[in-house]
Amino acid sequence: MAMSVRAWVRKEWFLLALVGAVGLASVWPDLGRSGGLLQLQAVSNWGVALVFFLTGLGLSASALRDGALKWRVHLLVQLSTYALFPLLWWGFTALFGRWLPHDLALGFAYLCALPSTISSSVAMTVLAKGNVPAAIFNASASSLLGIVLTPLLVTLMAGAGGATLPFGEAVWKLTQLLLLPLVAGQLLRPLLLGFYLRHKSRISLIDRCVIILLVLSAFSDSVASGLWRDHGAELLVKAAIGAALFLAAVIVLSRFASRAMGLSVEDEIAAVFCGSKKTLASGVPMAKLLFGANPAVGVIVLPIMFYHQLQLILCSWLAQRYAARLSPAAAPATAPSAAPTGAQNADGRAV
Repeated sequence: MAMSVRAWVRKEWFLLALVGAVGLASVWPDLGRSGGLLQLQAVSNWGVALVFFLTGLGLSASALRDGALKWRVHLLVQLSTYALFPLLWWGFTALFGRWLPHDLALGFAYLCALPSTISSSVAMTVLAKGNVPAAIFNASASSLLGIVLTPLLVTLMAGAGGATLPFGEAVWKLTQLLLLPLVAGQLLRPLLLGFYLRHKSRISLIDRCVIILLVLSAFSDSVASGLWRDHGAELLVKAAIGAALFLAAVIVLSRFASRAMGLSVEDEIAAVFCGSKKTLASGVPMAKLLFGANPAVGVIVLPIMFYHQLQLILCSWLAQRYAARLSPAAAPATAPSAAPTGAQNADGRAV
């Protein structure tokens, strides 16, 4: 029993650390708040740049080329990520907006504007025996498109809710701290790939620690501004229920669309997992960049934190169902038994 508990803790330490960061911020906000004891505001820039440099270092250009030809899968994934989610947000807001605090409603808008994950999408596609090259291409393309589309969609949806976000300034900030480090990592990949592969586990640890510190910083600022005094535990319940509704709706609709388009099972797997995922690894750093001046940024990231956990649980179960459906036949040529080099990148380390 003790061994199983220790094994579970080793496996889920990142989740436990995120919960611990929220708890620590709740009881000692002066530790991580802006200008607090740890001076974590520096992490918002240098830490984010480091995360995306490592993302670029881990991306495999050859794997992207292999998956570039499945245009119907690409169309479905990107429309799910950047069109279906915002449409669901409009319906969700119309039905439940009156019961949501403003900052939590903004958090759901932000969730719906985020790009897909990379490695967790690929990992689930591998597990389900789906089209891995298409998954790598779409998840990576989604991350790049998100540098422009995420602030654009947040600007549109936040404006509909009465908030403002300067689009041009947001894109420029994301370009400096996300795109340029990512490109630098990709350019240096031929030189540093051996080092990256030898020290992958340590790089993963660095990546996750940056995200934990960002969560601590965000929640410390929010608690210091009266998060629990003004909202209480009801806020967590609303965030969890809303995240579950979005996840269930997009999985059902993306599966239906895949079959209506006549996609193969392998392509459907890639489309469902890439189109339904949202990135925590990019989501928290981007929130600090886009909403850093907002003391309620801890509330804004609550939906993606819950969505992250729910998507891992539900998609793991769904991947096993897909794999069982394809067994005992051998895995198709488009679904190798292991993800190609470079598939495990920023989202793999943090998601």
